[in-house]
Amino acid sequence: MPRSAVPNTGSIITTFRTKLPWILAGLFVVVLVTMLTPDPDDTLAAGTGPVAPSEVTDAQQIQTAFTQLSTLEVKGRAPKTGYDRELFGASWTDNVSVELGRNGCDTRNDILRRDLVDITSRDRTRNCVVQSGTLRDLYTGTIIAFTRGTKTSDAVQIDHVVALSDAWQKGAQLLDAQTRADLANDPRNLQAVDGPTNQRKSDADASTWLPPLATYRCTYVARQVEVKVAYRLWVTPPERDAMAAVLTGCGAR
Repeated sequence: MPRSAVPNTGSIITTFRTKLPWILAGLFVVVLVTMLTPDPDDTLAAGTGPVAPSEVTDAQQIQTAFTQLSTLEVKGRAPKTGYDRELFGASWTDNVSVELGRNGCDTRNDILRRDLVDITSRDRTRNCVVQSGTLRDLYTGTIIAFTRGTKTSDAVQIDHVVALSDAWQKGAQLLDAQTRADLANDPRNLQAVDGPTNQRKSDADASTWLPPLATYRCTYVARQVEVKVAYRLWVTPPERDAMAAVLTGCGAR
């Protein structure tokens, strides 16, 4: 090898020493940027964007709901005559024969404890009364801070997945009082949700309202079918068609 092609070790070392501060500075910047760049999950936890549903309905559950849908009676609505919320028992009564019933806490607080995270409880309530928490709303995909109070509690409401007045017109008026109370307090039929969204839903069925978050609609309709089967409620033709469309769109056959 010609002498001119032999690397000058001293020159390389000198160059390295000269550039070392810049190399270290560059590495420091990379590390700093990595540390300061928010993780997507952290951003969601801070309430700055949508969040994926926490409940996932698998293919078998979807298929089961689709099969059960075909067993539900299909006919028109009965008159709403005589409907009264009190016919489904006292609001959020604990005196029911469903899951979480008779546990010493009212149903609303039971569902808040089930669906919220980072919960604090009111003192001297045996951890029954939820004072604050965070809701990852399945209907909208947003994160909502909950604080109990006369002006703040309505930010998070408990939705009846199958609305009670809708149920009344589709068979619930034929049930006995205890079974209606069970329906109104059954955790399968209850979901903590964004208050304004719950108000917009009102007593609509699947033919006129579905959750804004499309990825939750499969689970939502499957839950409605489960409740209607459990309490022997019927569906209207448009409701049946809407439910079938959602479930087939989720892969049911």
